[in-house]
Amino acid sequence: MTNDNTTTTPPAASTPPGVPTVTAAIRHGDLDRTGGVPRRKTNLVILGGSMVADGGEGSMATTLFPVIAAALSLATSALGILSAVGRIVGVFAGPTWVFLAKKFGRKPILAIATGFWGVWAVAAGFSQDFAQLLVLYAIMAAGTAAAHAIVPEVIGDSFEDKKRGRVVGWLYGGTAAIGSVMAPLIGQLANVEDGWRYGFFVFGAINVLFGVLILAFYKDPGTGGGEEQLKTFSQAERDAASKITWAKVRSLLRIRSYVILLGSRLLSSHLLLAAFGVVLLVQEFGFDTAVAASVMAPFGIGYLLGTIVGGFLSDLLNRLSPDFGRVGMLQGAQLAFAVVAFFTTQFVYGGILPYLVLFGIVGLTVGLNPGVNRPLVMAVVPPELRGAAFAIFVSIIESIGFAIYTLTAGFLADTVGLQTVMLWLVCGIMVVNAAYLTLLYGPYKRDRRALEAELDARRERILESEAAAASGD
Repeated sequence: MTNDNTTTTPPAASTPPGVPTVTAAIRHGDLDRTGGVPRRKTNLVILGGSMVADGGEGSMATTLFPVIAAALSLATSALGILSAVGRIVGVFAGPTWVFLAKKFGRKPILAIATGFWGVWAVAAGFSQDFAQLLVLYAIMAAGTAAAHAIVPEVIGDSFEDKKRGRVVGWLYGGTAAIGSVMAPLIGQLANVEDGWRYGFFVFGAINVLFGVLILAFYKDPGTGGGEEQLKTFSQAERDAASKITWAKVRSLLRIRSYVILLGSRLLSSHLLLAAFGVVLLVQEFGFDTAVAASVMAPFGIGYLLGTIVGGFLSDLLNRLSPDFGRVGMLQGAQLAFAVVAFFTTQFVYGGILPYLVLFGIVGLTVGLNPGVNRPLVMAVVPPELRGAAFAIFVSIIESIGFAIYTLTAGFLADTVGLQTVMLWLVCGIMVVNAAYLTLLYGPYKRDRRALEAELDARRERILESEAAAASGD
C-alpha cells in the first residue's frame, strides 16, 4: 500500500489568529501526526476484505453456472438474466445506500450493506428453483452496490490526488486477485454434490463477519479529508464550506468531462468476458467446468498486476501531464483490452495452457482501468458530490450497460454462439469506446482546473471566516 508519511507544511507565520493549523487538525482527530487521515490503511484492508466476500458471492453464478444450470435445468440465457438483474438492482440500490450514508453516516451503512447483508447469500444457497435463486441473488446484489458507490468516495476523502491511482490500484487489484485466485477452488465445488450451495453459505458467513469488523475498526475519514487545500481544517469547517444540495447533485451533469466518462462507462463491455469466460470455454471449446474455472486464477493475478502497474502509471502520467496523462492512459487501456480479447476468444488453442496465459493478459488490461478512471472522476467532482458521482458512474450507468450486454449476450449465445457474441459485443464495442474517449481531452483539462480553483477558493473562505471570528473575540 502507499506510504502514509505525508508531510504537511504548516501555515505561514502571517496566518491570522484563530485559523486552524495542522496541530489543531490533529487535535480535532482529522489527521494523524504524520499529516495523514487516521487509520486509512486499516479502513482499506477491512473494506477490501468485505469486497472479496461480495465478489465471492457473485462468482458463484458465473464460475459454477454449468453445475447450477444442470441442477436447476437452466439455459445459457439464465446466466445473462442473473447477471443483468444483479446489476439492475444496483441502479436503485447504489444511490439509496449513498443517501442513507449521508443521513446516518458511512460506517453503519457499510457494516449493513457490505457486511450483514451476507445473510441473503446464505438464503440463496437454499434456492430450489430459478425463481427463488433470481430473487435472492437480486437482493444479495443490492448490498454489493454499496461498495461500488461508497468505497471510491472513502478513498477520495482519505488520500491526496497524487496517490489515488496507486491506492485504487492496490485495493481493487488486491481484492480482485484474491477473488480470482479463489475461483479455481470455487470451481472444485463443481465436483461436490450441491457444492454451489456450500459456496453461498461460506461467503455469506464471511460477509457477516466483516460487518462486525467494520463496526469494530473502521474510522470514517470525513468529507474532503484527502484534499490538500482542506485537509488541515476540522470536519465541521470542511462541511460548512461544502454543504450538499440537490442543486449541486444536478450540477454533476453540467461537468462535461464527467458526462463523457459516463458515456465511456456505458460502452465498457469488457466485464462480459469475465462473466461468460468460463461458460465460453465449456460450451465452445469443450473444457469441463473445473478446468475452465482455472483460467480465473491467472485472470486475477493479471488484474492485480494491471491495477498495481496501472495505478503507478496513472499517478506518473498525472505528474508529467496533469491535463492529458490519465486521459491518454484510459483510452489506451480500452484499445489494448479489445486486441487481447480478440486473440483470447476467437481462436481454438491446444489445451488449457494458452488460455491461462491469455486470460492473465486480459486481466492485466482490465486492471489498468480502476487506477485511472476513479481518479479521473475524483479530479473533476467536488468532494461532497463524489458519493453521488460514483453511484451514478457505477451503480447506475455501469449497471445499465452491463445489464444490457449480459441479457443480449445470454440470449444471442443460444442462437449464434458465445464466440460470435464475444467478437461483436466485447472486442467491437471496446474499440468504439477507445475512439469515443478522444472527446475527453479538452473538457477534462478545463474541469480539472475549475475544481482546483474552487477548492482554493473554499480554503480562502474558511481562512477569512476564522480570521473574522478571531478578530471579533
